Amino acid sequence: MSRSDAARPLWRGRALALVGIVLFAFSLRSAVASLSPVLGQIGEDFPMPAALVGLIGTAPPVCYAVFGIATPALERRFGLERLVVAAMLVAAIGLSARAFAVDGVTLLIATAVIFAAVGVGNVLVPPLVKKYFPDRIGLMTALYSATLSISTFVPPLVAVPLADTASWRLSLGMWAVFAAAAMIPWLALLRNERHSDADVDLAPADGQVLARLWRLPMAWALVIAFMTSGALAYTSFAWMPEILIDIAGVTPATAGALLSLFAAVGLPMSLLVPILVVRFHATGHLFVVAVVSGLVGVAGLMVVPAAAPWLWMTLLGIATLQFPMTLVLLGLRSRTHEGAVALSGFVQSVGYGIAAVLPLAVGLLHDATQSWTGALVVMGVVVVASIPAGFVASRRITIEDQWERRHGPWA
Repeated sequence: MSRSDAARPLWRGRALALVGIVLFAFSLRSAVASLSPVLGQIGEDFPMPAALVGLIGTAPPVCYAVFGIATPALERRFGLERLVVAAMLVAAIGLSARAFAVDGVTLLIATAVIFAAVGVGNVLVPPLVKKYFPDRIGLMTALYSATLSISTFVPPLVAVPLADTASWRLSLGMWAVFAAAAMIPWLALLRNERHSDADVDLAPADGQVLARLWRLPMAWALVIAFMTSGALAYTSFAWMPEILIDIAGVTPATAGALLSLFAAVGLPMSLLVPILVVRFHATGHLFVVAVVSGLVGVAGLMVVPAAAPWLWMTLLGIATLQFPMTLVLLGLRSRTHEGAVALSGFVQSVGYGIAAVLPLAVGLLHDATQSWTGALVVMGVVVVASIPAGFVASRRITIEDQWERRHGPWA
């Protein structure tokens, strides 16, 4: 990076990209978080069997894993900006279709379409930052990860009041406006560009890249870090209220508030962690904080759950700092935005795929033992698994460099 690049103002020549990344990130989470709060109102219009609701709850990580792994190939074929536009177009169509669902099946199909678009979009944001803001990776990652956090808790706040005063269809369909708005900056950038955003002749084919990533410790370290945060989050959102009610003796309302506390911790983490990683190279220290916090939080729930449940949930929330840390490392541990696309697709697909299994495993384990102890032990084991990943991810080396040191030229 040159001195002029390092001093380049954030807005100069890339205001459209800045606005586009923020709108894109907001649409990724608002499209997902707006459904579950109004399932009760939807159930008043047509049947919503428990199995169908379960499929809708399982769909996000599954779609993220399946469509995330296909994203690098799509990006090489169409380019970053075109794929962003396509993802938001599909999301807008899915959101509109979901608002006009006539039964549980059409609701599930529309939701799966949305999650497919979000799965592609999840992979694209780190490479967009890498391409347009290589000198401000920490700041931009903090900005868009904070946007992800905000767009996760804002829709539930407005979904039910709007559904009560107007209708659940309006409550769901309004988010299509944000997805459509997210296309505008990228369409403008495409109109201004004369050349392709990727030189495919300089990079190995997608199949080669994927095969290489399976053999690189750095890629697996980021997978484990991403999986750890995802597994803790999905398990907590699925089971933590019931766990707290059973073992800590709290009321359902208090359990919901404690889960909100767990989620709210993610906002300051998303703002601070990327800056600490980029400016102070604090990756190793942050891994220590995440592991210690996670283990103490799990131990507190196992040993003295009723003593300070707010503290245990706060500590578990801190443990999920590995999510924004992984997002910023996707840019730092790759040399080019093409490498960032491949790494992002691999890490998020495999990470989401593994994370999706844990809530199911926890539920089955509880049913088999009639106790939450085994479930908490599993959560602790997941946290411990990220310890060796921390040693590898802390090394300031790109996936391309690691491959070249081990196997020869990347290209």
